[in-house]
Amino acid sequence: MRTPRIAPLLAGCLALLAPLAGQADTAYVPNEKSASLSLIDTVSDQVLQTVPVGQRPRGIAVGTRELYLSDGKSGSLLVLDRASGRSLHTLRLGASPEGVSLSPDGRLLAVAVEDDNAVHLVSTVDRREVAKIAVAGKNPEHAVFSPDGRWLYVSAEEAEQVDVIDLRQRRQVAHIPVGKRPRGIGFLPDGRLAYVACELAGKVYALDIASQRVVAEIAVGQYPNGVAVHPDGQRVYVSNGRDASVMEIDVATQQVVATIAVGKRPWNMALTAAGDKLYVANGRSGTVSVIATGRRQVVSEIAVGELPWGVAIR
Repeated sequence: MRTPRIAPLLAGCLALLAPLAGQADTAYVPNEKSASLSLIDTVSDQVLQTVPVGQRPRGIAVGTRELYLSDGKSGSLLVLDRASGRSLHTLRLGASPEGVSLSPDGRLLAVAVEDDNAVHLVSTVDRREVAKIAVAGKNPEHAVFSPDGRWLYVSAEEAEQVDVIDLRQRRQVAHIPVGKRPRGIGFLPDGRLAYVACELAGKVYALDIASQRVVAEIAVGQYPNGVAVHPDGQRVYVSNGRDASVMEIDVATQQVVATIAVGKRPWNMALTAAGDKLYVANGRSGTVSVIATGRRQVVSEIAVGELPWGVAIR
């Protein structure tokens, strides 16, 4: 396996972050094709270092002390120590794992595993799989926790619905019909609504969590996929893969209020904790576009590795 070999390299670059821990967010960008991880200082918007990791890193979640990455080629979850870069654990899950999300309390990971048509739950405490939950949608891509930790909303490439997992029962209990090929999912901070981008429908659907139904359909660009929700709960961002743009949706009106040009095939995104910057992974450009949300303007274009899958910030 390649993971042990990269520990010394990653240790050096992550150690640089220790003095900044209380001062600034770091953006972590898994580069799927080049099998690497780029680390970006969100103050300077400079790449601290890009280092080898895994064989096909895709989904990423950042804990207080650990980094979690899905490796699509080896079918594994990689666990790395944030401070030292040391490989802590490799957990075999199944063929083609993709999206990774961390529960609000930091105790569970949800990993969407495409070829299993399932979501795997992994304990962050002892790094073992605690449940494998089958879903109706084929090729699940994202499994995202609700802010209260009660639900997992799951999107799948071959579906026209969002599958709903009850985490108390640890099984799918409902589905919400949406457009073709749901991709990115994001919850408002208060847990009232979730937004899902449906790539082939060219729409974002607002889902009411209490009633588990669609309450708004918002026409966006071509091939919408990534979703990011501003921490103020008033704005939602969607990336449009074919249009090379990001759109801002006003939650109060459920209307698009701005369109911002970015790099080619924008994919998954993340906001800084303050919400002042949005980082957009551009798969075909091999870059990350940085949008100043207040100005609705790209302020940096950062070269990373090949085929960046997304961004996680902490």
